[in-house]
Amino acid sequence: MNGSVAGGGGFSEEVISLTRRPSGLGFNIVGGTDQQYISNDSSIYVSRIKKDGAAYLDGRLQEGDKILAVNGRDLKDLRHKDAVELFRNAGYDVSLKIQRRLQPQNGPVGHRDDGESGGLPLAAFLVPGLALAAAAVWILLRYRQRM
Repeated sequence: MNGSVAGGGGFSEEVISLTRRPSGLGFNIVGGTDQQYISNDSSIYVSRIKKDGAAYLDGRLQEGDKILAVNGRDLKDLRHKDAVELFRNAGYDVSLKIQRRLQPQNGPVGHRDDGESGGLPLAAFLVPGLALAAAAVWILLRYRQRM
């Protein structure tokens, strides 16, 4: 991966090279100076990855990625239609410089992608629940013995 973490802001930047397919690059964009996707932010973002398109098959571009540049051309302060036109005329081999918000990690760095969802483990709910159930049964049995 051609990624590099940008200084401490919780973002990473990456350059992704895609080869245009007959159907295009295989993703949709939102944003621009005239159609801000995020308030006070005229950046261009990936809104959808099309299944079996170039971006989907490459696997690196993600929905929500901010596209900073296409073939070295900065996308800052472009209207939406001008950004779309830039993508359409970008050629066969297209280089995208993207920015992605880093996901917070709990635990050691690099401990993700082990198949777990990253939430609380099931045992965190089962153990206290079973302890409460056992206590309730014990109280019920003690109460019945007194009757």
